[in-house]
Amino acid sequence: MGRGGSAEVVADAADVLKPRTDKRDYKCVVLENELQALIISDPDTDKAAASMVVNVGSFSDSEGLEGLAHFLEHMLFFSSEKYPEEDSYSKYLTEHGGHSNAFTAAEHTNYHFDISADYLEEALDRFAQFFICPLLSADATSREINAVHSENSKNLTMDMWRMNQLTKMVSSKDHPFHKFGTGNLETLDIGPKSRGIDTRDELVKFYKTHYSANLMRLVVYGRDSVDELANLVHNKFNLIKNTGKKAEKFSGQPCLPEHMQIIVKAVPVREGHNLEMMFPIIPEIQNYISAPSRYLGHLIGHEAEGSLFALLKKLGWANALSAGEIDSSLEYGFFMIAVELTDIGQEHMEEVASLTFQYIRVLQQEGVAEWMFEEVRAVCEMKFQFQDKRPPISYVTDLAGNMLLYPSRDWVAGSSLPRRFDAEIFSGLIEQLKPERVRIFWYSKQFEGKTSEKELWYGTDYIIERIEDKLVQEWSTARTHEKLHLPKPNVFIPTDFVLRDPEPKVDHPFILRKTKMSRLWFKPDTKFRTPKACIQMQFNCPESHYSPEASVLTRIFTKLLVDYLNEYAYYAQVAGLNYGIVTTATGFQVSASGYHHKLIALVEKIIDKVVNFEVEEERFSVIKEKVMKDYLNFRFQQPYQQVMYNCSILLEHKRWHINEFIEVLPSLEARDLIAFYPRILSRIFLECFIAGNLTCTEAEGLVEQIENSLADGPLIKTYFQIGQDNTHMNALLELFVLAAKREVFHQLRTVEQLGYVVSLMSKNDFGVRGAHFIIQSTAKDPRGLEERVEVFLEQFENDLQKMSDEDFKKNVYTLIQIKLEKHKNLWEESRFFWGEIEDGTLTFDRPQVEVAALKMVNKEDLLSFVAQNIARDSPNRRKLSIQVYGGQHLAEFKAAKSEAPGEKTSKVTSEDAAEGVGDVVDGKFSPRAAADRIDNIYTFKRSQQLHESSRGGKHTAYA
Repeated sequence: MGRGGSAEVVADAADVLKPRTDKRDYKCVVLENELQALIISDPDTDKAAASMVVNVGSFSDSEGLEGLAHFLEHMLFFSSEKYPEEDSYSKYLTEHGGHSNAFTAAEHTNYHFDISADYLEEALDRFAQFFICPLLSADATSREINAVHSENSKNLTMDMWRMNQLTKMVSSKDHPFHKFGTGNLETLDIGPKSRGIDTRDELVKFYKTHYSANLMRLVVYGRDSVDELANLVHNKFNLIKNTGKKAEKFSGQPCLPEHMQIIVKAVPVREGHNLEMMFPIIPEIQNYISAPSRYLGHLIGHEAEGSLFALLKKLGWANALSAGEIDSSLEYGFFMIAVELTDIGQEHMEEVASLTFQYIRVLQQEGVAEWMFEEVRAVCEMKFQFQDKRPPISYVTDLAGNMLLYPSRDWVAGSSLPRRFDAEIFSGLIEQLKPERVRIFWYSKQFEGKTSEKELWYGTDYIIERIEDKLVQEWSTARTHEKLHLPKPNVFIPTDFVLRDPEPKVDHPFILRKTKMSRLWFKPDTKFRTPKACIQMQFNCPESHYSPEASVLTRIFTKLLVDYLNEYAYYAQVAGLNYGIVTTATGFQVSASGYHHKLIALVEKIIDKVVNFEVEEERFSVIKEKVMKDYLNFRFQQPYQQVMYNCSILLEHKRWHINEFIEVLPSLEARDLIAFYPRILSRIFLECFIAGNLTCTEAEGLVEQIENSLADGPLIKTYFQIGQDNTHMNALLELFVLAAKREVFHQLRTVEQLGYVVSLMSKNDFGVRGAHFIIQSTAKDPRGLEERVEVFLEQFENDLQKMSDEDFKKNVYTLIQIKLEKHKNLWEESRFFWGEIEDGTLTFDRPQVEVAALKMVNKEDLLSFVAQNIARDSPNRRKLSIQVYGGQHLAEFKAAKSEAPGEKTSKVTSEDAAEGVGDVVDGKFSPRAAADRIDNIYTFKRSQQLHESSRGGKHTAYA
């Protein structure tokens, strides 16, 4: 590169593989300091984004300073020499419609943000200071250690984190795979201090050692040309120091012989039984052009007739199965086969493992087939060539990671395009999946009291047992089950990608067909022009939720439908067609999306199962067992998730509490569903929305056929309710949330250190709007948190009064930019339109309508809105406070319960186990200034008026 200040091109744009539908420009450059960058120009984007990945992660943590790399990731967000104001980076992004995040992996750390496209330059300048001159102040360091500790604390009862660390613990202590990467107060503060180590000094040393420009990869996505963006990158990032540091290599394997041919039995937090069979393998990155792990994962994880899962399901032993590579690096990898066992399957673990090895032998004998690879390749090629546009922040984050792993030609494609059939490589991978190499991790509460060890970081109880050679021999030689064979050729792979002429050319959905039984909304694809379509069908069933029993039976009905369809529809999912059947507040919903060619055939099959539904007693029992575990596991959700659920219970009509489902489910039998099924489909009304590359005739024909078929057959969360859908009030509500949410995060999380989970969001319950604060904390009890929210709101109201007109206009402009953000693909657009149809609001031009309203509001309007709806002393305020008391605050809970309730008192409590101590939910609702306490959810709900529904009749949300 010359001295003119431009970046050197390291790969021609034409050399970078990109989808045929991708009209964006790409440019690969390297700066003078050896930082490599991928520049993406998208003239149509309204959001710009960037991601920087640094080739260092938790594997580089020193012993006794576990979590240091993760802690540094947190610290870089605070301030820099050029921008010393704390959190000014996040503030700038929020003020201009953006946000940011980061994550620390084993061997790299990724930082990313997005922002309104007009403000990319300054955002990049602020972002670049992370890597040029961060302050890493002593004061911020001491405070942010608490945030890292809080983040780790919330993960202690999450099985995903617990079991992941357990697999690391059962590995070589000499390999960094063995490490704990998150960090906590002990590893980052107490322990180092006891040894005379200053954590901040180590933080600075780590930064100076590892954060070198030659170890960084940058992706920038903007509206300007690639040359303009490349110059911008050069000007902002060329000052990052290049120390010449080489990326650390972690050679060797995590697993020694003693870490294989073992069974690790562990006790989870949640109900259920899970079996994970892991095999150390050569990582796929070394052979990504052939993609052996993807190929074997496709076959072992298949769910159609002949597959391992189909057989385990028929035996009643498994609810789910997945297979593929996990936890891989350039040097090592693991292939995992994960099985969710039923109660019966838990008693047949050895047979499940035997059948797994039998299927692997089928692959050894006939699975290395070029026709099968060609099918996998064709599907991958199709998905790559017709991939939808994604949010820029997601796109740049993935591409930055790819830049560390692949040559520039494959920075966009990554490992998504298998291109070469290599029988030898496939056979070599199969050869590594032997019984003597397996690491079995088996999780079940049945192992309580039967373990002898406790994992250091998460406290998981476990025991390690050697798999006897005799059992290994049995698994190796067992006769292959007759039901196991390769899948058939996939008839769902589309071949018709022709784009239909969109008729009529409309911007919003319109009613194409309406009868007493159904209403069809239609919107041809006039914007994205891809060979895809979306179909949404809401079956409104008056009988679906009239009692807790009805709600449970409706849920089992939808889950059985998915269960029955699985072997047939799995081929469709492999071929890029997605479908879902879920219970909703008014019945159940069927959705399908993907390539238009075979989509209608899939929907017709789904409807056939709905209309000709039969209850198989064995499958009913399996699904009933799974549903009960799901209900019981609600107790182990994060506190903030529990308060959101309880808020919905209190606000929504005909919504029963999960405890009632737990009470009625044991007595329900298959015969109850047989009797109830005709009532589900009685008096049914179908609301349907079809969008994409389909014609009016095809859409009408499908709905007419469906109609004919149906005719023939039978923490704390504080919520402020604002009111029903109203353009002016919506604008003020969202303006309040935008203006306050960054200060909420800064004041309550960063300054006051109340907890890791702190947020303010707008809420929409069937068209009834509100705002809710969520705080999950170990620092204060819920009443203390509630008071901090009230104090914050008082201070915010004062700050709002002092806000300059210029700052107010900035907030308005930012919200306008957010509202006018374009949909990236057909699915995003369809989801927006379907939301309007579902709520009955039908404001298809909502962004434009609300932007027009925003342009009319002034600061006095917002002050009046806050005074009327949010301020503590407002007689019109409608506030609901859901409070979850954890084990460390049981005394405060008892004190709160013992207080004499106010007038019209009601009280509701429900106990939820968490780490051996009951959590108790306490809710109170105050439509007036004085708060009432809720003792009984249903007494409370009966005392409230319902909002009028936008769809006619009473609404499902309470006033």
